[in-house]
Amino acid sequence: MSVRSDRAVPQLPSPPPDLAGEPFVSSWSGGKDSCLALDRAVRAGGRPVALLNMLTETGSRSRSHGLHLSVLQAQAEALGIPLVTRSASWDRYEGEFLDALRNLAAQGVRAVVFGDIAGAPNRRWVESVCARCGIRPVLPLWGSHRTALLEEFVERGFRATVIVVRKDTLDPAVLGRALDRNLIAELIASGNDPSGEGGEYHTVVRAGPGFAHPLPLHPGNRVLRDGCWFLDVSVRPHEKTAKEANL
Repeated sequence: MSVRSDRAVPQLPSPPPDLAGEPFVSSWSGGKDSCLALDRAVRAGGRPVALLNMLTETGSRSRSHGLHLSVLQAQAEALGIPLVTRSASWDRYEGEFLDALRNLAAQGVRAVVFGDIAGAPNRRWVESVCARCGIRPVLPLWGSHRTALLEEFVERGFRATVIVVRKDTLDPAVLGRALDRNLIAELIASGNDPSGEGGEYHTVVRAGPGFAHPLPLHPGNRVLRDGCWFLDVSVRPHEKTAKEANL
């Protein structure tokens, strides 16, 4: 069955990134797309020097996925890559993002790796902010087939949990489920974009290549906010490298 978003206007896939030995920063959401983009960039020879995440004004959660800062820090620790954050409202988002990139450029970063798959406005924004900082934008997933990306994600051994679903698109029962082949098949059968490019869902990556150990995530409350159901997850403080939680 074909996927609705893959029937959109065709876009040429990005060629494999040429990053041999190049220091780069990953624009990091904590979810599957930014993680797979990071993985591809590392396999292309790039040298990750930081994960960059934008937080809400309070600095306690990620702006895109609503993840606790402690979860992002746990991902960074498991990956062995420093985490860089900025706090901002949506109105101040671009300015803070630019400031972070300029600081990283001054430290020798020459490229930023993004997990975008499609969307001309997104790409224009990415290219614009990078141009203003003198940094090269790299989009390893751009134009790729959605289902093929998910198959690569699973085959590479990554493990992710669904933590956000859009209320008018997916049943909140999907929250907390593993992003595996069964769920991917269900998403395709329902006619939804299996990669969630329309905001249908978001994930948190808890294990996979590059992770020194799986994240011991603990599921919390479910909250309806801004038309989406969120599953609050936290890192169990007493289990730094313990067995993986059954999430």
